[in-house]
Amino acid sequence: MVLKGVKLRIYPNAEQQLKIKLNFGYNLFVWNQMLTMMIQRHENNPQAPFLNAFALNNLLPALKIQYPWLKEAESTSLQSTNHDLMEAYKRFFRNHKGFPKFKSRKYPKQSYQSKMGIRMIDSSYLRLPKLGVVRYKCGRKISGKIKSATIRLSATKKFYAILLLDTDIKQLDKTNQSVGIDLGVSDLMITSDGEKYPTVRFDKLMADRKRHWERKLARRRRLAEKEIAWDRHNQVLEPRTLADFKNYQKAKTMVAKYNEKIANQRNNYLQQLTKQLVTNYDVIKIEDLKAKNLIRNHKLVRAIANQSWRKLRLQLEYKCAWYGKELRIVSPYKTSQICSHCDYDDGQHSLEIREWTCPQCHMHHDRDINAAKNILTA
Repeated sequence: MVLKGVKLRIYPNAEQQLKIKLNFGYNLFVWNQMLTMMIQRHENNPQAPFLNAFALNNLLPALKIQYPWLKEAESTSLQSTNHDLMEAYKRFFRNHKGFPKFKSRKYPKQSYQSKMGIRMIDSSYLRLPKLGVVRYKCGRKISGKIKSATIRLSATKKFYAILLLDTDIKQLDKTNQSVGIDLGVSDLMITSDGEKYPTVRFDKLMADRKRHWERKLARRRRLAEKEIAWDRHNQVLEPRTLADFKNYQKAKTMVAKYNEKIANQRNNYLQQLTKQLVTNYDVIKIEDLKAKNLIRNHKLVRAIANQSWRKLRLQLEYKCAWYGKELRIVSPYKTSQICSHCDYDDGQHSLEIREWTCPQCHMHHDRDINAAKNILTA
């Protein structure tokens, strides 16, 4: 049994949409209240013992008495919010960075998590707590025990339910094959077998249409801000906000739609490639690239960010765990400059040099394929 996430597009009616948005607000309020309490508690007594999620959950009944409208919230979602807050707090003290932030209702992506009362009715309808029966669409058959559901509103005003399933996954057949993978920019992946998987710049394919709406968005924002400033100068009782300008909101949604489409296309491409790799190979070795260090080159920052190497590695990690395959992470140190045939170190090559000949064994190498072979034998 493994845990697997499935993302569904749900279509709530007007009443259900209102309940979902209210639940976003309830959970946002509880997060901010608990965070404020924890900050004040530490300021009053720095030696106070560290709280846990159970201690925060014990404060919920008193909070519901003080704010009766919190009783309308989905109860397990408030407990999940407390758990997430404590995990964020622990990460801060463990890594000494990233202190939990207060949440804002203006953030375009909102979500809350439910852990009980979730069940499938048939292939088109899902029952969710406090919402009732909701229609959904999914491109795959859903099987397994539902552990939790995260209800999410995207920046494009679409509603999703991400189900966490405890399910069985059929193991893939063994192939007794191993492969080394070099990650690149001009080609996304280069294998030790000499196969190159090309980079697809989805951001460039939709650049013109996206830029058209980005310019409209910037122009409409400037006009809206002038109108808001005029209202304040004339001391209007209820000055307008950016949310009152429909043309600005439309342009903002259109830009978000293109960003979402680019992200979906890129993710789909990576899903296909990683599934192909775990199907064809039993052992996969990839280099441990640090994209944060590489994007210091301002000429390559957009191209490197487009590659999504981190997402590629995460997909390989969980798919290898699912299907009984093995993933190994290899240091990229000198993989491009050592001859894969005789192990001679030819020294560092600049990025312009894509092919070179070993001065010791006279073997001619493609730079990326040679690196992939060294990763395989590392």
